[in-house]
Amino acid sequence: MSSDRSMEKKRILVIEDDADIQELLRFTLEREGFVCISAPSAEEGLRLLRPHDMDLVVLDIMLPGMSGIDALKRMRAKSELARIPVILASAKGEDPDVILGLELGADDYVVKPYSPRVLVARIRRLFRDEDVDEKASGAETHSPTGTAIRNCVDSGPFHLETDRHEAFSAGQLLDLSVTEYSLLELMVRNPGIVFSRSRVIETIYGQNHAVSDRAVDVQILGLRKKLGASGDWIETVRGVGYRLRDKQ
Repeated sequence: MSSDRSMEKKRILVIEDDADIQELLRFTLEREGFVCISAPSAEEGLRLLRPHDMDLVVLDIMLPGMSGIDALKRMRAKSELARIPVILASAKGEDPDVILGLELGADDYVVKPYSPRVLVARIRRLFRDEDVDEKASGAETHSPTGTAIRNCVDSGPFHLETDRHEAFSAGQLLDLSVTEYSLLELMVRNPGIVFSRSRVIETIYGQNHAVSDRAVDVQILGLRKKLGASGDWIETVRGVGYRLRDKQ
């Protein structure tokens, strides 16, 4: 994202076929300082995404024509769209489509009917790390010799450059979603510490967030897949949760 682009208001695409929900979200998001663009179908939403920069997509699963799940697949298959955060919306909290969506790379989900204020909180959570990183990169830290210092975290095969929001495994740059990066950073900063699913939810998503234990398992599974041969560094502690293997 260029410096000029980062100074603009965040642009959010809402793909939703219910006109009343569209209007409610537009009013709420614009009142909160975002730019809101709406599309009544996945096909129209994808057409809007291609020529325009969007910072986040709110994507309904049940849409006329192409489903939200199929739209998500197409987004994640295109390099220019793959890193855009996506919040899925579903009428069923335990809908298998939600689990599938998380496996395909969705960053969060909301259950209908949801409060617009809750959605705004979810959106701000996804933007939080990006905003912090932009501020950090704008205020350079220098050594006594005048050389710029990067904010880095290392453990095992993992190297994180937090001011750039980049993660590497065995020297290879990883293509992670916002949530996947947050999960990996939590583990890398605390090797050997066991995190229960509830603690992961509270740390990554925030308090009072309606995320199930199953959703955490799905996010961990997706992260392990992206880590490839290094995926087994994230260990399952049966009956408790997850930890990053202590290099010792």
